[in-house]
Amino acid sequence: MGSTMNEFSLEGRPHIELCDLLKIMGFCPSGGTAKKLIADGNVTVDGKTEYRKRCKIHSGQRVTLDKNQVTVAE
Repeated sequence: MGSTMNEFSLEGRPHIELCDLLKIMGFCPSGGTAKKLIADGNVTVDGKTEYRKRCKIHSGQRVTLDKNQVTVAE
């Protein structure tokens, strides 16, 4: 199966926390699952493994979990 590319709009917000983004995008069923996946090193931000659960994701950044990707827009 191929990868899934999505886009998320910040809708005027300055940023979104990484764990919240994964949950909102439906990549994880809950915030707790998102935090575990991040802590285990399964999530990358702009190609680098991110371990901070509440890392602030800004416009232009790309987040990847397995074959799911999301690019954040303003």
